[in-house]
Amino acid sequence: MSNSRLNVGFLLFPNLTQLDLTGPLEVFSRVPGWDVELVWKTLDPVPSNPGSLRLFPTKTFATCPTLDVLCVPGGPGQVELMDDEETLAFLGRVAAGCRMVTSVCTGSLVLAAAGLLRGYRATCHWASLDQLAPFGVAPVTERVVRDRDRLTGAGVTSGIDLALAVVAELSGRDAAEAIQVEIEYDPAPPFPCGSPRNTRPELIERVRARMEELLARRSAATERVAKRLAGRF
Repeated sequence: MSNSRLNVGFLLFPNLTQLDLTGPLEVFSRVPGWDVELVWKTLDPVPSNPGSLRLFPTKTFATCPTLDVLCVPGGPGQVELMDDEETLAFLGRVAAGCRMVTSVCTGSLVLAAAGLLRGYRATCHWASLDQLAPFGVAPVTERVVRDRDRLTGAGVTSGIDLALAVVAELSGRDAAEAIQVEIEYDPAPPFPCGSPRNTRPELIERVRARMEELLARRSAATERVAKRLAGRF
């Protein structure tokens, strides 16, 4: 296993989906020599969605070190981030020095809003995958998508797969396989569903209906921000 030192930074923000962050964080934290930071505007506790868990930043935007890997999780709070110029500017600044820029779930829409996925292939949660195209991104229906130095994961649980792919790339396959065994990542879902590819249509529609309000807000933000970005290219 490689012991080369690397800095990994997660964007922390209010109302994120905690598993988008904690899944890959569990993987990255087990690589010897990798330092993992949780980065937000302040060091105040940050609530996850629905608020039962609060996460503590370790660095602010101002004190964040140069990163080798950037990871942006998703969640309902992603909608507000798309209009957050301070956060988008931070992402653009820090991504310029990264070896790999990554996201989980709707975190890819935040990267897109920062102009960091234009001309790339990427993925997102299945219910919001179509919202990548307005940003000049080619949507791909895969669990983990790599295009050059950009890696994006689909829905929430894909963050573990994405993180293992990053470890394999930067520290070698043996390192990634050792971590996969260490955390006993051997999925055996209790039900034969989990994505539109293997789920009956009526269940997909029921889940989509539960997300209707969030999807409408997300779509409005995408349309607004994509129009604004279009004038920059």
